[in-house]
Amino acid sequence: MAEYHDKEWGVPVHDDRRLFEVLILDGAQAGLSWRTILNKRENYREAFDNFDVKKVAKYDAKKMQELLQDEGIVRNKLKIASAVRNAKVFMEIQKEFGSFDAYIWGFVNGKPIKNKWKRLSDLPARTELSDTISKNLKRHGMNFVGSTIIYAIMQGIGMVNDHEMGCFRYNKLIVHDSQPSFAKATE
Repeated sequence: MAEYHDKEWGVPVHDDRRLFEVLILDGAQAGLSWRTILNKRENYREAFDNFDVKKVAKYDAKKMQELLQDEGIVRNKLKIASAVRNAKVFMEIQKEFGSFDAYIWGFVNGKPIKNKWKRLSDLPARTELSDTISKNLKRHGMNFVGSTIIYAIMQGIGMVNDHEMGCFRYNKLIVHDSQPSFAKATE
């Protein structure tokens, strides 16, 4: 957990494969601890073809049944079916916006929100923005994308810097320089 915090959590992610991975892993985490999912992450990468969205979108009933037998991942029928469904929607969003990155980062105009939390207990579980993104993703057809899951994704991919102000990571996060067009994402 410390290594994840120190090297990954809150670092801006702009790679669609990695964004798809985070979407699937955070959806799988619903009702469980992040530690559980993080410990299974390598198993997920293997089971889900290294999160190749085109491959996951083509999973059929036989492949989903295979995944239900895989002890290395969370064997939940709804979460596995959701991963396949969300892969298809993810590709539709890529087609519409040019990339999932352009879509999701459009909600913050391409720049991370830098919060100023003094204590871990100050962090919200969801925000108005995560509510908006959640509703938008659901309108597109995704599931397991409730507001709390979306806020966790926003934190994980660096859309929000939720490190406490006293944390050594607070001022050290990498800021992405390129600014794609974000107008469509917020319509």
